[in-house]
Amino acid sequence: MTSEEIGKLQAYFRRLFGNDLLQVRARPKKDDSCELYKEDEFLGVIYKDEDDDYNFSMAILDVDLD
Repeated sequence: MTSEEIGKLQAYFRRLFGNDLLQVRARPKKDDSCELYKEDEFLGVIYKDEDDDYNFSMAILDVDLD
């Protein structure tokens, strides 16, 4: 993804969740996706599909629910 797309996604997630600690970061050797973090905590992957739409995928571990 381009740095412009990453910036727009970061602004979107910060606005959506009301949290300026969220960061969208490029993935090494991948140009169809990027990653969402809260500070240094990995939250999930954002994929760009063939229609130029974005999909966010987040895994929730059972130990995180306790």
